[in-house]
Amino acid sequence: MDYHHVIEAAGVVSLGLVAYSYLVRWSEGAPPSWRRARPIAVGLVFGVVAVVLMVSRIHVGGDRFVDARAVPIALVMLVEGGPAGVVAATLAAAYRIWLGGGGAVAGVLAIAAIAVAAFGVRAWARRDGGIGLRHSFALSLAVWAITAAAFLMLGERGRAMLAPVWLALLLLYVVGIGLVARLFAEVAASQAAERSRREAAQLRAVTTLANAAAHEINNPLMAVIGGLSLVAREVPADTDQARWITGAREGAEKIRDIVKRMNHITTLEEVPPQGALPPMLDIRKSSAPS
Repeated sequence: MDYHHVIEAAGVVSLGLVAYSYLVRWSEGAPPSWRRARPIAVGLVFGVVAVVLMVSRIHVGGDRFVDARAVPIALVMLVEGGPAGVVAATLAAAYRIWLGGGGAVAGVLAIAAIAVAAFGVRAWARRDGGIGLRHSFALSLAVWAITAAAFLMLGERGRAMLAPVWLALLLLYVVGIGLVARLFAEVAASQAAERSRREAAQLRAVTTLANAAAHEINNPLMAVIGGLSLVAREVPADTDQARWITGAREGAEKIRDIVKRMNHITTLEEVPPQGALPPMLDIRKSSAPS
């Protein structure tokens, strides 16, 4: 095996990880519409990585070459999930179809099977509470088995091609998926932890401000409600003044309800964008029932 080629392939995968890290950070501060596009962007990045790896093959001796296309497809499906994995697999499959040749069908079927296997391991890992070494190594073995099956689909020619490279493929997938998946998962976990930390700090700042504002509003509000109640006793019923006082008291009661909610904010939900208005907190959705 030409280790220069191996290092080159590792560098390509590393660039994909770096791009993924930047995409995750960028999506955190992006508008909701852009955040929804993140899986597509991640899938395109890893689809391009898979195509580059198909072009930059690894020499394993004589006239024999292998490539690591399965690594980015398995990784992105395992860590990021279905939409990103489907985009990456589709891009890699499209390139394989464009290349043509007798192994095109087997190659496309292998790409699809690898994506399905990675999706299944992802579901298993989520039930276990996170991606561990057993999940990533199980996936690497599954990918190797799928790749071997794709060779065998070609008959005697495929068996002759697989015999001298099966061990190189096994090592490639165990290292490229079994170990790198752990690093990939740690990148995703660190980004999630950083996001949770920022959200907690933001929530703490908002609740502190809301509680202070509620306290400052509540004292004069009680004086207003009490004053309106006293005035209402001196005003004859069925007069304009009585109706004005009733409307004022209803408005004050609504303010008191808002103040109560300000003291029970448990999450941050924004009002849907309205024209040029700046982002605003939806107090009703953000507060727990009091």
